[in-house]
Amino acid sequence: MTILSTDKVKLNVQVNDKYEAIRLAGQLLVEAGHVPASYVDKMIEREELLSTYIGGGLAMPHGTNDSKSLIHSTGMSILIVPGGVDFGGDEPAKLVIGLAAVGDDHLNILTSVAMLVSEEDDMERILNASSEAELIAIFEQGMEE
Repeated sequence: MTILSTDKVKLNVQVNDKYEAIRLAGQLLVEAGHVPASYVDKMIEREELLSTYIGGGLAMPHGTNDSKSLIHSTGMSILIVPGGVDFGGDEPAKLVIGLAAVGDDHLNILTSVAMLVSEEDDMERILNASSEAELIAIFEQGMEE
């Protein structure tokens, strides 16, 4: 099972609020078999404790520390929200990445994603990807570097 696949990517998503975005990102992880449905509730719980907005238009919702035992395998889901969604940051999140990580995998993933989206050109390429496969290719290339 791969961390990222086309069934876990949604382009041109419209959501009413961050909770709808988190539920959608979490549901993609559930459908892919990475986590049970109860993990999505833990993602919401985590957001209520402290925003998962990272900055630069990126939010990375994930579960609480006590939800680690629920995770079957490491996985990421990606939502592109052209209109943005308010996660309480300096600007709306246009890139929402749902994360479920086994062990310390989340540290490597967070670092790789942060490095990738810190480059303005890469963030533009991500937000303007024309297909799920193109988006995955950008992430795979960026996360290998």
